[in-house]
Amino acid sequence: MRLFRYRGRDLKELILGGVRSGKSALAETLARESGMEVLYLATATAGDREMGDRIARHRQRRPAHWRTREEPLALASALASEASPTRCILVDCLTLWLSNLLSGDRDRWRRERADLLALLPRLPGRVILVSNEVGWGIVPSSELGRRFRDEAGRLHQALAACCERVILVVAGLPQVLKGEAL
Repeated sequence: MRLFRYRGRDLKELILGGVRSGKSALAETLARESGMEVLYLATATAGDREMGDRIARHRQRRPAHWRTREEPLALASALASEASPTRCILVDCLTLWLSNLLSGDRDRWRRERADLLALLPRLPGRVILVSNEVGWGIVPSSELGRRFRDEAGRLHQALAACCERVILVVAGLPQVLKGEAL
């Protein structure tokens, strides 16, 4: 069953959900059904064996003809160089991107976030952004954990404002919060 028929216009989508909610699988289905050339823009880094295993599972799910580009930090720059009216770019995942940036220079996060938000509305083609919703859990005990949660929430709000469609995935069930139904 097809979830969505792409209508030949530029489309920016934000897919949010908890861990193992089905958000990446939905994003991959939408990209596959777009009928466009797909670029998978991965932000994860394999800092340990478990994360390496997660990355490997994601790679195995993707069709072989999809191109993958790994970019853990300079997301806006990667999007600017790869976007095209005939391409669907799937970015997975924004919270990993945020985590990568928060572990470094604080000013870099502000610059990268601003660059992404300024660029996204102008990008040609289809862009599907995947991110973890982390604001429904407990308050983290560390300053960095609280900053991460707060920055993720602010990022999601800003992205939702500039995306044509926003989807929340819960237990594998997509709920359209904004935009055209699936």
